[in-house]
Amino acid sequence: MAVDAKTIAVIGGTGPEGRGLALRWAAAGHRVIIGSRDAQKAQAAAAELAAKARGAVEGTDVLDAARRAEIVVLAVPFSAQLDTAKRMAGELAGKILVDVTVPLVPPKVSRVQLPPDDSCVVRVQRELGEGVRVVSAFQNVSAHKLSDLGQKVACDVLVCADSADARQAVIALARDAGLRGIDAGPLANSTAAEALTSILIWINRTYKIPDAGLAITGLP
Repeated sequence: MAVDAKTIAVIGGTGPEGRGLALRWAAAGHRVIIGSRDAQKAQAAAAELAAKARGAVEGTDVLDAARRAEIVVLAVPFSAQLDTAKRMAGELAGKILVDVTVPLVPPKVSRVQLPPDDSCVVRVQRELGEGVRVVSAFQNVSAHKLSDLGQKVACDVLVCADSADARQAVIALARDAGLRGIDAGPLANSTAAEALTSILIWINRTYKIPDAGLAITGLP
């Protein structure tokens, strides 16, 4: 059981990254709500995850999931990120929004292609305003390892936010998922984490490995 169980909505929890995070948080004892545009698809994914995690997972539509959660995780493709965040805006006031989005632009996903204002997560914070504490995290973690509870994920998580309290809350969520969260400073620093994902994809392809990750040396 997690030390401090939360109700976490994972928007896009039917996709690989969201599904893996949801699985690990449910296994740790958090209450997880999968949010999707297709509520039936969310319910099917939730039933599968609940059986694997032996935890509390349910599925519903995006707005209902965001409304009922204490912490909302946005794990949708870059093309849907801003529209989804805007759609949820009325349900996010006073909450933490953890954005795992990476600005990948197919077909050249192994090439860094940041948006004109550098960080797609900063763009979401600007759109939602100060009433929502947006946190950037989990961009550089292998989805397929997250989805296997027997796998140790040897990858650190860079956690960026303008709220120090929000950073610490998400570092705790990383720990509950079996990862080490690193305080990486203000949200503007998210640009580096977002860019790193394309580099990791390049490394995976070049060296024919599935899960290059990031590890920060020198920490205790």
